[in-house]
Amino acid sequence: MVWTTKHRHPYLQHSIRPAVFDHIIESARTKGIVVNSLGGAEEHLHLLVSLGAEQSIAELSRSLKNDVAAWINDQQLVTEEFKWQDDYYAVSVSEHDIRRVRRHIRRQDQHHHKQSFAEEYQTFISSRVGA
Repeated sequence: MVWTTKHRHPYLQHSIRPAVFDHIIESARTKGIVVNSLGGAEEHLHLLVSLGAEQSIAELSRSLKNDVAAWINDQQLVTEEFKWQDDYYAVSVSEHDIRRVRRHIRRQDQHHHKQSFAEEYQTFISSRVGA
């Protein structure tokens, strides 16, 4: 799953990312969601999660995004009000691809020095058309 900040504003600076990631993992745990991998850059993040049979991606995304945004604002981690884009991107991952996806998520900082998020998104969407 990929979440982007409102207007792709670079809220998620290196200095706050570890605390934000820790909060996401803890919040997910309390909701019965397993975060297998988490990474990102200043304007987006990637989550690899395992959902229970009764959980929906839409509800998970809404609930976690709302919780995280409220927490970031309560903690005053950014100077202006933090917001996520309303939408999200999600795709299922086969067992065979989990290792590759984890590696990609862990390497987000390095990856985005070579390719912007917009370029990555366009490439991914293009590769999924007709898949």
